[in-house]
Amino acid sequence: MLDASVEENLGLVTLRSATRAGLVDLKAQREAAERIAGQLGVRMAGLGQHVRTLSGGNQQKVVIGKWLLADTKVLILDEPTRGIDVGAKVEIYQLVNELTAAGAAVLMISSDLPEVLGMSDRVLVMAQGRIAGELSADEATQDAVMALAVSTPPTTNTTTTGTEASRGH
Repeated sequence: MLDASVEENLGLVTLRSATRAGLVDLKAQREAAERIAGQLGVRMAGLGQHVRTLSGGNQQKVVIGKWLLADTKVLILDEPTRGIDVGAKVEIYQLVNELTAAGAAVLMISSDLPEVLGMSDRVLVMAQGRIAGELSADEATQDAVMALAVSTPPTTNTTTTGTEASRGH
């Protein structure tokens, strides 16, 4: 929610758990928002700053932080580093690695092949709207991925498109 504050965005998914007898514990939500924004290194003037005014990388951190506060065990990231600077990309990669090290599963969908190869334990390649093949991290090279991407995939019930990469346990 770009026109909402960092605090409102971070508190959105915890609204139900922070509500008692119809009242929201705003103090607890604020403390959680401060903690996660600090943990993720969100660069902002304060929790009241509108997300729209943050850099792309910091907007991404707020989105990820929101789901971390919800104690999500599986996170689906669609083009998580598109349009952000190299420094912010590195921070997002570190965050994803920390999540998977802590036992979370991350499904990362990306059209950035070097990103897919660098971040994945397993790569699923899509071609013509179907899964064309699966590669382990050891098997996944640019040539192997591209060979699958231009192949005619076997018939399956999958209807999504793009290159998908998963990381997790």
